[in-house]
Amino acid sequence: MSRLQKRYKEEIVQELKNRHPELNTMELPVLKKIVLSMGLGDAIKDKNAIAEHSDELMVISGQKPVVTKSKKAISNFKLREDQPIGLMVTLRGKRMYEFLDRFCHIVSPRIRDFRGLTPKCDGRGNYNFGINDQQIFPEINLDKVKRTQGMNITLVTTAASDEDCVELLTLLGFPFKS
Repeated sequence: MSRLQKRYKEEIVQELKNRHPELNTMELPVLKKIVLSMGLGDAIKDKNAIAEHSDELMVISGQKPVVTKSKKAISNFKLREDQPIGLMVTLRGKRMYEFLDRFCHIVSPRIRDFRGLTPKCDGRGNYNFGINDQQIFPEINLDKVKRTQGMNITLVTTAASDEDCVELLTLLGFPFKS
């Protein structure tokens, strides 16, 4: 059991119960999964882009990413149907808590001019944010990186409202603007 997962079960659940005594234990918000995704427009021109970024995403997440493919052809973007255009990883359980712990305590302080993320959710109790450069992760060997690539990170929770989602993520140690 990871450090953050242990802290969630022992301290954070109790804190949420104290803040919301009207809720049943099963109704308390829980972090269900974290989805890391990269959109690779370079993959149309450079065939090695998928393999390079797949290795980087595998090192960051600890599991092999899935290649996402285009659903329909768009001639203006020189895109054909079933062409690889991105990568995606879904983290659950122990890996999810380990990634969130690493992001909050190691990665986010390495972001240049970082003052926190905006506490604005998607309206359904989930939180999305983007990173411009994958090189902020300490696991990545900077000598092997040929091009910078951003990624989108989605934190999916069972929270009913955005306020509950922000409250849960704040208790988990997520770096929001104060």
